[in-house]
Amino acid sequence: MNHHLLSLAIWVPIFGALLVFIVGSERPAAARWLALGVALAGFVVTLPLYLGFDAKEAGMQFIEQMPWIRLFRAQYLLGVDGISMLFVLLNSFITVLVVLAGWEVIEDKVAQYMGAFLIMSGLMNGIFSALDGLLFYMFFEASLIPMYLIIGVWGGPNRVYAALKFFLYTLFGSLLMLVAFVYLFLHSGSFSILEWQQLPLDQTAQTLIFLAFLVSFAVKVPMWPVHTWLPDAHVEAPTGGSVVLAAIALKLGAYGFIRFSLPIVPDAAHDLAPFMITLSLIAVIYIGFVALVQADMKKLVAYSSISHMGFVTLGFFIFNQIGVEGALVQMISHGFVSAAMFLCIGVMYDRLHSRQIADYGGVVNTMPKFATLFVLFAMANSGLPATSGFVGEFMVVLGAVKFNFWIGFAAATTLILGAAYTLWMVKRVVFGAVTNPKVAALTDINKREFLVLGVLAASVLAMGLYPFPFTEVMHASVDNLLKHVATSKLM
Repeated sequence: MNHHLLSLAIWVPIFGALLVFIVGSERPAAARWLALGVALAGFVVTLPLYLGFDAKEAGMQFIEQMPWIRLFRAQYLLGVDGISMLFVLLNSFITVLVVLAGWEVIEDKVAQYMGAFLIMSGLMNGIFSALDGLLFYMFFEASLIPMYLIIGVWGGPNRVYAALKFFLYTLFGSLLMLVAFVYLFLHSGSFSILEWQQLPLDQTAQTLIFLAFLVSFAVKVPMWPVHTWLPDAHVEAPTGGSVVLAAIALKLGAYGFIRFSLPIVPDAAHDLAPFMITLSLIAVIYIGFVALVQADMKKLVAYSSISHMGFVTLGFFIFNQIGVEGALVQMISHGFVSAAMFLCIGVMYDRLHSRQIADYGGVVNTMPKFATLFVLFAMANSGLPATSGFVGEFMVVLGAVKFNFWIGFAAATTLILGAAYTLWMVKRVVFGAVTNPKVAALTDINKREFLVLGVLAASVLAMGLYPFPFTEVMHASVDNLLKHVATSKLM
């Protein structure tokens, strides 16, 4: 069974989704319960990945290999290391919460809605565990389809525009990645990502490949200035779509940098690091100011995500252990915190059908349980110590200061900006007197909503108070990656 855990993580949700389509198309209640069962099964099969993981081993584990397309020497090749394994768990965990979050809210095409998230969950696990370039590309591109449908079918009034913008941006970037993959295949005779990492490439080839990867992964992160699709996608997406987009989909771009850009073209990564650091700092600082002036809560959190992901790319390109590990911790933390923030906004939208900050005020008076959890997540989004939001940001700042004091100083401004835009939103939405009669009529969260938000609150606090279980498993793999990059630079 251990030899097929990654296949189970990929295909259990996908085949489960087909079952949901068949059984639940005419029976919404059956679709919900079946989707929850499939999501839980998908999460349970990923747990042995962590429990059976050897933290001292830097290489790939749980490897599965079989021929796929013999003509191109493409293989069905799966494996995870300390970097990718945590994202498989995070993705499967978030899928369970998304199914629960849409339980009562989605009334139209329930089976299709739940099935789309399950299929996306399986495809995401495929992206994080694929060790064959062609297989990776297949999963990477296929994951666009369910998200496109989620935004386009169940989204807001401008959902078609937002879905099309999301699709075109990410598709264009992916095509350049495919060109780079074909070049690597022609020079190595294989689609094995691990073989590509050992391939000797001249400086010109490395630079061109890095730029091709940059366009593809920067759109996914998204980095400034190719970030404009994200606020539109978030605003129009249903709550579950926003949760998966922020918690998982944005991580694909950052994961691409650490799986492809750094190990395959390390010399170009070093040479273009100042450029990457500059783009990252612009995202951290400039987008933080953009978030400050937003009137729509979803837009504010969307811009907040871009700023926080700037921290991730900064951590990767300062090339030291604490910076890279901090960036990975920040990715996991952002998965928890951004999911929680969008779920909280969804809770309010379901009741008042407005995302405008001005329409609220005094929510704590009518929804005390919700307000408590919302404030906790806002504090985590601001990087409060003892929450998960602090750990990754603090590690990246430490790594940046070690690399260059002024870069670390500039990065640390996000702790001020993050607190400014997040807490100002909370002040206007949660605190003060009730001025809107609709807010006075609000009811507090029910048991289902409390369960979803409570699980995320526990995750945020647990990671903030004791991050060791997360950093322990990635340490050897990060150390191995940095040694590979450093050795290549010295050759």
